[in-house]
Amino acid sequence: MNIESLKDLLNDFKDGRLSEADVLEKLRTLPFEDLGFAKVDHHRSLRRGFPEVVYGAGKTVDQIVSIAESMVDKKTNLLVTRCDIAAGEALMRRFPEGAWHGEARCFTHEARRQPRNGYVLVITAGTTDIPVAEEASVTADLLGCNVDRIYDVGVAGIHRLMAYQSMIEAADAVVVVAGMEGALASVVGAMSRAPVVAVPTSVGYGASFGGLAALLSMMTSCAAGVTVVNIDNGFGAGCAAAIIVAKARELAARIDKETAR
Repeated sequence: MNIESLKDLLNDFKDGRLSEADVLEKLRTLPFEDLGFAKVDHHRSLRRGFPEVVYGAGKTVDQIVSIAESMVDKKTNLLVTRCDIAAGEALMRRFPEGAWHGEARCFTHEARRQPRNGYVLVITAGTTDIPVAEEASVTADLLGCNVDRIYDVGVAGIHRLMAYQSMIEAADAVVVVAGMEGALASVVGAMSRAPVVAVPTSVGYGASFGGLAALLSMMTSCAAGVTVVNIDNGFGAGCAAAIIVAKARELAARIDKETAR
């Protein structure tokens, strides 16, 4: 339940469309709903501004669908990450109005369409990094951002990146996804005035140690202000970028309000 859902509930009670008993029943599961195998946090949107996200890996298809039903029933926007084909097909059968993002391994269901504000740019070093980048892109989009992608512009052909400098300068937040030695994050960090969120991927040969080399390279970047999330954590990067953009919007609105006085 988010703020708009809560307002609707109170207005329905005020206007007589819901009884006191109806309202109490709906509020009963507001903090969380106990499904036995999961305790669905319906209160998270009110606390954080965005709902709980379902991590699909390790869950059965039935568990994922049950959690999704609990959230959709509360008119909460739904994002399932690390969602395999079997779970994606089951979710599409249950919620045909949703969307299965195969490359990102994500399923989304937007119960309440929210306006897209702000601009998040997602950049990859290589084509193999795209699945992680798509997870970041789908996340930032569902959390209310306009998202653009620039793929396969790594340091082995750095001139490719320079062709997109105007897009980098226009972004409110930039997500950089790279494996191997992870150098692209430092390059973009040196070009962008916006916050840069770096995602190391597990792409690379033996000495990349499954993304550890890229992780350490990004964490020791000499480009000031580069923030790093965990290996292959596209969701974390998209979420961080969306929060940055949302807080910037709040600050701008507050400044406008103060200026208008």
